[in-house]
Amino acid sequence: MQVTETLNEGLKHEFKISVPASDLDAKADAKLVDLKDKVRLNGFRPGKVPVAHLKKIYGRSVMAETIDQTISDTNRQIFEDRGFRLAGEPKITMPTEKDQVEELLSGKTDLTYTVAIEVVPPIQLADFKSFSVEKPVVDVSDADVDDAIKRIAEGSRPYNAKTEGVAEKGDRVTISFKGTINGEAFDGGTGEGIQVVIGAGQFIPGFEEQLIGIGTNETRTLKVSFPKNYLNEKLAGQPAEFETTATLIEAPGETTIDDEFAKTLGLESLDKLKEAARERLTAEFAGATRQKVKRALLDRLDESHKFEAPPSLVAEEFNLMWNSIKAEMDSSGKTFADENTTEEAAKEEYHKIADRRVRLGLVLSEIGEKNKITVTDDEVSRAVIERARQMPGREKEVWDYYRSNAQALAQLRAPIYEDKVVDFVLELASVTEKKVTKEELFKDEDAEKTAA
Repeated sequence: MQVTETLNEGLKHEFKISVPASDLDAKADAKLVDLKDKVRLNGFRPGKVPVAHLKKIYGRSVMAETIDQTISDTNRQIFEDRGFRLAGEPKITMPTEKDQVEELLSGKTDLTYTVAIEVVPPIQLADFKSFSVEKPVVDVSDADVDDAIKRIAEGSRPYNAKTEGVAEKGDRVTISFKGTINGEAFDGGTGEGIQVVIGAGQFIPGFEEQLIGIGTNETRTLKVSFPKNYLNEKLAGQPAEFETTATLIEAPGETTIDDEFAKTLGLESLDKLKEAARERLTAEFAGATRQKVKRALLDRLDESHKFEAPPSLVAEEFNLMWNSIKAEMDSSGKTFADENTTEEAAKEEYHKIADRRVRLGLVLSEIGEKNKITVTDDEVSRAVIERARQMPGREKEVWDYYRSNAQALAQLRAPIYEDKVVDFVLELASVTEKKVTKEELFKDEDAEKTAA
């Protein structure tokens, strides 16, 4: 066998391999000898079929199998000998001319092919004990708890029918309507007994505001336009008219926040409601803190591991992001000018993000492999169960979906693995707590866009 490296440029390599026909023939004959004891042919006793006869019947298929196995074994040996870690599947180029293929399958010519690969560069991991990460911390105050309960109360407030007067902002109006576009009715354009809180933003822009001043049993024609990014593409951007009748107008009442109110929510008392609100806020703040710490750590890992990312992986990641961005912009009707940029500048920015994501993914993978970090089947099962709980009534459907879909399971496993690697590094790093305000904790940062 002869192996010649024909390309060595950065992370790209290409090899030309030649395997003598005699080697292939010997391997194929060995397979035929093994086959002799397994096949049953009329006229021959078991195990007594001559190899020459088997070769006439199965020779081409056995040679094809031999060629595939030889290519696989040869490539694996080449990569292992050179310590290559592949970034993707090898690209193999074989003879395609009919006469060449025929001679190859007949064992009359050597096997000659090329294999092109892209490799992952060696990654020298940083000393994680030298890392310093700041952990923003927010204590849940009594005021936070009170605000949370007030929001719950506002969402549960009673409404009382107005005996006189017209609808005002904040009132709940029960309406019936018939919508038309250019005088023609459209699907989904009618409704009966629909409740609208004026100012809540439940309906398309401009609809609720035109209900201000309407009286009970009064009919108005409301003129609005569907947003350009409306989910129904046939309606998106279209001007419409809704003949609307108010059948009931209700003013919001006051909710007294006390033990009785807590009981309407299924809790024993106001104190229990406060405990529940505090627990929810604590979990919410902890989740935000975790995200901030993780982003800070990923930034540190990015700064400490600069290497060339495999171009094919970067291109794949970029295409996924770019296709998503383009689809979102097309559906919303936005342009790059609306975002104060150009398509070229946006592509350059997202290419940088793709490069960062790929490098961070490789670094996290390297940390996990070198430190034998794994995700157990039990951890994946718990993640599936959690997904099922999020869809009441469809638990079995969710469970069956993941059980029969290896790719979906892999998508669940990936973030679990990433979090375990992050936790491993944080155990070694110096993490210092810093008290911040709630506003600072939840403040969006541009850097978040580049998080892996």
